[in-house]
Amino acid sequence: MSSILIEAVHAEWTKLRTVRSTAWLLATMTVLTVGISAIAVGVVKCPASCTADTTKTSLTGVMLGQAIVAVLAVLVMSGEYGTGMIRATITATPRRLVMLSAKAIILTAVVITMAAVSVLGSLLAGRFLLPHNGFTRAAAFVPLLAYHGPTLRAAVGSVLYLGLIALFSLGVATAVRDSGVAMTVMLGLIYIVPIFGGLVLSAHWRHIFGQYAPTSAGLAIQVTKDLAAQPIGPWAGLGVLAAWTAAALLAGGLLLRLRDA
Repeated sequence: MSSILIEAVHAEWTKLRTVRSTAWLLATMTVLTVGISAIAVGVVKCPASCTADTTKTSLTGVMLGQAIVAVLAVLVMSGEYGTGMIRATITATPRRLVMLSAKAIILTAVVITMAAVSVLGSLLAGRFLLPHNGFTRAAAFVPLLAYHGPTLRAAVGSVLYLGLIALFSLGVATAVRDSGVAMTVMLGLIYIVPIFGGLVLSAHWRHIFGQYAPTSAGLAIQVTKDLAAQPIGPWAGLGVLAAWTAAALLAGGLLLRLRDA
């Protein structure tokens, strides 16, 4: 890592940790992710729902936590445009792609760390609550264990998913600059587009949608049962989200270089 990038990373870390909203957003993300996951595993019961994917159910909170991640990522970039601080940032780091890379590094490190805590908390909630709802060895259910192959893949994949959502949001925010527009775009992609795909499209197009829509494909990483029935495999789905993320960062980086501050 070059000295210029190291200095830029240090500067971005200083900015991120000294903004009060950062700690609040990260704490909210963790509380919501674990809390919603606990509620989800608290209401699912066997024998009524013995076919449930208990690992995926235990990670339900990720669907809400990702919204907080998106908001944080948008503010990392477009927040500076809103306050005019971007001019000082570009003056301090004239190489704009270095500045964007530094933001991406710090944002990813922070989000991945808190995502790991959130996912672990969600799995622990499932581990302790599911047996009380009938998901026991007697009902042919193995206790939820983080080191169990499919569960480990879903857990690690969920952490990576949240990291990719952060970078995707950063790319969109870099491209559009405006916080409100960037948040609207990301929240629309996260929630409105999947609802539209599930309700409006035919079965054939829903299958295509599940393969190529960023969040729908990305969340396939959480599935541990009936994989053959899914539109796309777990890692392939996460790869689709990674491709969308790369495209957003590429577009954002390009526009960052071409436009004035």
